Amino acid sequence: MGSRDERHHHNLVPLAALISREMKSEKMGKPTLRYGHAAQSRKGEDYFMINTDCQSIQGNPSSAFSVFAIFDGHNGQTAAIFSRDHLLNHVLGALPRGLGREEWLQALPRALVAGFVKTDKEFQNKGETSGTTVTFVIVDGWTVTVASVGDSRCILDTLGGTVCVLTVDHRLEENEEERQRVTASGGEVGRLSIVGGVEVGPLRCWPGGLCLSRSIGDVDVGEFIVPIPHVKQVKLSHAGGRLIIASDGIWDALSSEMAAKSCRGLPAELAARQVVKEALRTRGLKDDTTCIVVDIIPPDNTVQPLASPKKQNKLRALLFGKRSRDSANKLSKKLSAVGIVEELFDEGSAMLAERLGHDESNGQWSNSLFICAVCQVNLAPSEGLSVHAGSIFSMSSKPWQGPFLCADCRNKKDAMEGKRPSGVKVA
Repeated sequence: MGSRDERHHHNLVPLAALISREMKSEKMGKPTLRYGHAAQSRKGEDYFMINTDCQSIQGNPSSAFSVFAIFDGHNGQTAAIFSRDHLLNHVLGALPRGLGREEWLQALPRALVAGFVKTDKEFQNKGETSGTTVTFVIVDGWTVTVASVGDSRCILDTLGGTVCVLTVDHRLEENEEERQRVTASGGEVGRLSIVGGVEVGPLRCWPGGLCLSRSIGDVDVGEFIVPIPHVKQVKLSHAGGRLIIASDGIWDALSSEMAAKSCRGLPAELAARQVVKEALRTRGLKDDTTCIVVDIIPPDNTVQPLASPKKQNKLRALLFGKRSRDSANKLSKKLSAVGIVEELFDEGSAMLAERLGHDESNGQWSNSLFICAVCQVNLAPSEGLSVHAGSIFSMSSKPWQGPFLCADCRNKKDAMEGKRPSGVKVA
């Protein structure tokens, strides 16, 4: 019979097996979602969408995901309503068929860009002048993907009390990079000039006077106001977290931290009402105020203790650590603190060529070689125009490389980059 030390040694588990167990445990159960919505209307231009019955593979319940979105219209409500009714289908239509779950999640950022641009293109062809901000959130298991244009914000409140913003505000007043892009594309940025040449109010884009640099619609402003969204994708720990998605009527009154703090400890429905109530108490009803709260809860509903201040500081340092190619490093990140959020994707470029990438570098898109990457129409080999061809912003040494655009979508791309005036005429 072996010694006690030998018997103990035989019971040790190799590191590779531990890693394998951790990876398997990730797939054991999806979180429970609880959500609530509240709103107060002043202009009647805020719309929202909650859809918890989506499936990436029709008829397969294990492929279920949920969508939560807010559409804050301006200059009318038609762009907000159109986006609410069509955007999801356009995003799903841009995703290749037959993808596994991980491939599907990796394909989402590109599909979101295509869906936003297609929605904008179709709405602008209607010749109506309204516009809308969009904050569009997809929750698939522990993975949250957020696409946004405008200034309706989405924040994540983690278990440790750390609040992270998952969107970028596209207000000209606050975003110097966007101001430079708009002027480089042919727009003018300045304040409203009144009698005597006095400038008042926030920075706006002229013509049109829009305060935002990105939106869907706004055909009368110019196509340098682009519909290309900022996209961020994160993976939550199994401790879960709370999403607060709201229009600018909330964020003009409350900071991200104030909104999160105001509703902690409340269930989602009451939390949404409390955020709206706090915004109205702080600023009054000066704009439409819409809020969706989504709680992502571990399947066993186990409540973890709040992190100590020291642990919260560590969380801030670890938050949004880039995905490591080394699986051991990735595992150590996941286990190093409760409430860690792993960043999987983050991109905000307004250049379509950069956002659609290269087909050759990703084989999963080869079946779409002769389909327009934006509007999904079939193309003859002689009809497709590479998204990279002739782009002064592209570093591609292969301008014939896919993805491809139809002539109409290529014209839109050129207009967004300031290479030609918008071809859309307003009645």
